[in-house]
Amino acid sequence: MTTTRPVAGTGILADGPRLLKLALRLDAVVTGVNGLAYLALAGPLEDLLGLAPAHAYVLGAFLLVYAVAVAAISRPARPHRTAVTAVIELNLLWTLLSVVTVVAGWLSLNAAGATWAVLQAMTVAGFAAVQYLALRRSR
Repeated sequence: MTTTRPVAGTGILADGPRLLKLALRLDAVVTGVNGLAYLALAGPLEDLLGLAPAHAYVLGAFLLVYAVAVAAISRPARPHRTAVTAVIELNLLWTLLSVVTVVAGWLSLNAAGATWAVLQAMTVAGFAAVQYLALRRSR
């Protein structure tokens, strides 16, 4: 029996533009779903996370607008470098502010809410890292 192995440097991970589009689109989908959840479940999220409904509505609306913007940036065959750089920087800012929010206790989140915020921050940082890598490979 013979086995075939992929040739090094092939596939989506090596294809910077394809990886970049995928990372941007996944970011947009995850962000959009998260935004919808904050809007639709603001009441239950208060009990679950300790997040006041007013804050959930603001976060949800922001995330939906951001998701639409990221989706639009992902549309061209080669997304504009400046726009992608802005997405990466905003993702890193979100990551930082999420952690600071938990540490400073700004939103009075309970333990589940603090855990959720840190997990979100890690996810967003992951998107930023993949987007950065893909942008570098798109040169």
